[in-house]
Amino acid sequence: MASLIARAAEAIDRRFGWFRLPRLLALPVLIGLRTRLRQKNLHDTGRGPLNRPPFTDPNQARHLGARTIDGTYNDLDDPLMGSIGSRFGRNVPLEHTWPDELPRLLDPNPRVISRELLTRETFEPATTLNLLAGAWIQFEVHDWFSHGDNDPATSWEIPLADDDPWPQNPMRVDRTLPDPSLEEGKPSTFVTADTHWWDGSQIYGSTPEFADAIRSHELGKLKLGADGLPPPELDANIDFRGVAGNFWVGLALLHSLFMREHNAVCDRLHAKHPELSDQELYEKARLVVAALMAKIHTVDWTPAIIAHPTTVLGMRANWYGLLGERFDRKFGRKTSNEVIRGIPGSPTNHHGIPYALTEEFVAVYRMHPLIPDQFVFRSFADDSVLQERELPELGALEVRNRLGEMSMTDMLYSFGRLHPGAITLHNYPRFLQDFHRPGGEHIDLAAIDVLRLRERGVPRYNDFRRLFHLKPAATFDELTDNPVWARELERVYGGDVEKVDVMIGMYAEPKPKGFGFSDTAFRVFILMASRRIESDRFFTTDYRPEVYTQAGFDWVEENTMRTLLLRHHPELAPALEGVANPFAPWQAVGAKSGG
Repeated sequence: MASLIARAAEAIDRRFGWFRLPRLLALPVLIGLRTRLRQKNLHDTGRGPLNRPPFTDPNQARHLGARTIDGTYNDLDDPLMGSIGSRFGRNVPLEHTWPDELPRLLDPNPRVISRELLTRETFEPATTLNLLAGAWIQFEVHDWFSHGDNDPATSWEIPLADDDPWPQNPMRVDRTLPDPSLEEGKPSTFVTADTHWWDGSQIYGSTPEFADAIRSHELGKLKLGADGLPPPELDANIDFRGVAGNFWVGLALLHSLFMREHNAVCDRLHAKHPELSDQELYEKARLVVAALMAKIHTVDWTPAIIAHPTTVLGMRANWYGLLGERFDRKFGRKTSNEVIRGIPGSPTNHHGIPYALTEEFVAVYRMHPLIPDQFVFRSFADDSVLQERELPELGALEVRNRLGEMSMTDMLYSFGRLHPGAITLHNYPRFLQDFHRPGGEHIDLAAIDVLRLRERGVPRYNDFRRLFHLKPAATFDELTDNPVWARELERVYGGDVEKVDVMIGMYAEPKPKGFGFSDTAFRVFILMASRRIESDRFFTTDYRPEVYTQAGFDWVEENTMRTLLLRHHPELAPALEGVANPFAPWQAVGAKSGG
């Protein structure tokens, strides 16, 4: 029966488009599509003999009621599932995941695509969102996806046009490190340097050394300096040549908020449970903060960026069920059915495939156009301009300087008033196309985005759509509703629509009403957004007071992004007054007083 319903949902969607249907019909169609995707678009890449975490969590013996640093023992029957060193899974059959080889790997040239299709000529804002929404997704991606350091011993060489101002020809891009258990005769696989779980690793760290260094070892708390970040002496534990080199002011604001939140949770737990040790307080607070991140992403961020009435209801139903938050609070979750009562607390379900984040999921979260190049910082007191800065002045090595010049409240207020960029062609941050990383590397991130998709075997746009049960674009005019873009795409891709890269096609295609990203990307999202909650026992079978403590469980149930912001910055209340979603544009405080 489920398969029949799923096929019917797919047929209705292909005929009409789910987003054109009335909500009462569109929602069951989306549920049916998710069932179809679970049946057809989860593929196990296996585990090689060398796919093991590089260390053992020193507190691993406590795994039953706590998350481990290395991600082991989330699934008690398969302790290595989702751990550091595990392979990325796939959402398409493995025979479709062979990486592009030369010369196809460079056809068309990724640098040409960057310059001719992605370069931001005029900043196009996403006017329904604030810049916290742009910073949030990078904050979360740093928890979800990491292929680790690239291979400095081998690189791809991208030849450059005669008029290209890049200082070295060819442009060299270090290759992704291969799976140490790469199997001959099979498509390439890659392993994660973070866990696959939604566990707050961007805050707590992915090595025992960092995880220990960031702790105060008093009442479970994390170390916080006067500027709201870890004390400067901890910078010695950070390798800015890696992912940390992407740190900037937007991430600093969110890191500070959630470190403060961790410590606030510790205070509550200690008051309610004075018998808990420092280690136990730390572990319980991490459970709470990770669950709160997942909740905020599900019920706040996602409905903001895909603000179609059906998806707003659908994403909240992922957490609260179709009966909704009010019913849940009044009567509790009386059934284990995830659709009716929401995923948290329902039975863990991997749908027959070991849990892993996927290369296709990584691909659809390439959303760098969200980041502006210019920033205006305003005073919370009167909305006056404090500073105007460009993106390089907000990078990893400048964060503490900016925090020394402006208060955290002013910076949060400014991000609440600023817009991110729209996720479209011709809107990629210029500074990221000419990015000087703190470790000394000089890169064009736009060209690398394109190259990584090909290198990691992500199908190109039309094949991607076919494999996700969508109609491919027969022509460039069918791919986009912008005739100028259609001709540009046709020129760059040599008239062959089948060559269009999936990221480029997703940036170019028309979006459903209220959507900040494409319907093609959404197909991966409706499958994986629920899967990463439903496969995690700390969100399912062990999402209960006996594991979190009653105080910790209540903290997750009672809080959202709004309450978190106002707990640590109550002075922001006037800016949030009348704002339905904290990731939507905030009120100007000057307007409140007639300024």
